[in-house]
Amino acid sequence: MRSWLREIRISKGLTTYQAAELAGISQSYYASIEMGTRGDKLPQPTAAKIANAFGFDWTKFYENNDESEAKRNVS
Repeated sequence: MRSWLREIRISKGLTTYQAAELAGISQSYYASIEMGTRGDKLPQPTAAKIANAFGFDWTKFYENNDESEAKRNVS
């Protein structure tokens, strides 16, 4: 899960539908990116669309992949 992305969205008072609309992607795709079920290797153009809509640097998507990375490294 990309909890940091969820926190940004909620801090802006947006639903997943509104966030997706701002980014120009479908709600289901946005929600799956936020939940971490899709977009593990998120295409840069998609990362940029979301980041531009929310006002952060798109490279944040490629920093230490949140909790999912830590879970993969646990034996």
